Amino acid sequence: MTNSPNTLSNAETAALNEALDDEYKALATYEQVIADFGEIRPFINIADSERRHIDALRGCFERYGVTVPESSWEGRAPRFDSVGEACRAGIDGEVENAAMYDRLLQSTERVDLIEVLENLQRASQENHLAAFQRCADRGDGGGRRRRLRGRP
Repeated sequence: MTNSPNTLSNAETAALNEALDDEYKALATYEQVIADFGEIRPFINIADSERRHIDALRGCFERYGVTVPESSWEGRAPRFDSVGEACRAGIDGEVENAAMYDRLLQSTERVDLIEVLENLQRASQENHLAAFQRCADRGDGGGRRRRLRGRP
């Protein structure tokens, strides 16, 4: 079945919804880690990246005239007893994320959607996963704190 060039199929819409929900969940989780343990790496860096991922997916929704769903993760993010536990959960999340994108990529033949999904998957696998692995290897000490302007 050929879709209109300006209309997403149900499978494509479902794939974008799933990807966006996963990015919302990741952002909420990393923001919760920052709230619990301070502005530590890699969480501050990856939270910034997740915001860019969300923006990229929102652009896909907007391009095809589909309403962008809001995050349902406010107040529902997982919490961790230590930075090390959060880092290990980040590793698991990035592995699951890669598998999700492998599956979602099968839902479309649209070059623009494939490019966005592949870019998000690549960032997850090449950057986020490695950062969480380094974090887990460091143990509970966490990453370096970001120095805020005007603060020591």
